Amino acid sequence: MQLDFSQISPLDAYRWLASTVTPRPIAWVSTLSADGVSNLAPFSFFQVISDNPPTLMVNISTRDDGELKDTLRNIRETGELVIQLVPFAQAELMNASAARLPHGISEFERCGIDSESSALVRAPRVSGAPVAFECRLVEVQPYPKANPNCHLVFAQVLLAHIDDAVLTEAGRVDPQRMDLVGRLGGSHYTRTQDTFTLIRPE
Repeated sequence: MQLDFSQISPLDAYRWLASTVTPRPIAWVSTLSADGVSNLAPFSFFQVISDNPPTLMVNISTRDDGELKDTLRNIRETGELVIQLVPFAQAELMNASAARLPHGISEFERCGIDSESSALVRAPRVSGAPVAFECRLVEVQPYPKANPNCHLVFAQVLLAHIDDAVLTEAGRVDPQRMDLVGRLGGSHYTRTQDTFTLIRPE
């Protein structure tokens, strides 16, 4: 089978890419608007792109009607965000926070998701998340430039909260204790329980 991406619709392109480039980590992004309303939403077009400086990238798509999502609005207004990783125990809450709510309604409050204060940024973080990265906005890039349908958010990590419960006795992260969920195609997800080890050659 061959797919000519110039001959298929954007929706079909999304479906093929999202179902083949898997598993994808999920950025559970919390922000605070300029007037103090918290927001929380998941994004699976997400990755670490640099370790010096430590930088994460989140792709935030534009809504079908062209409206910008509250997450992007808040990041632009405040220059701050927190990126949580999603454990299996919070998968249902993460999914609930993906619902489209009216502007100015907090997913934390509507979905009953507990939060706590961050250390260096004003946006709250999700209680119980095994990892939370407090970040400062570096750059927002509309993409593609000619007719953007999404925005690439480059966020520098300022501080990480890592739950001691996911660390080994040697102080390293144990992927099974993290028990993160990853996005597959459609409504399918996976979790970091079935792992194996390969030693990188010299």
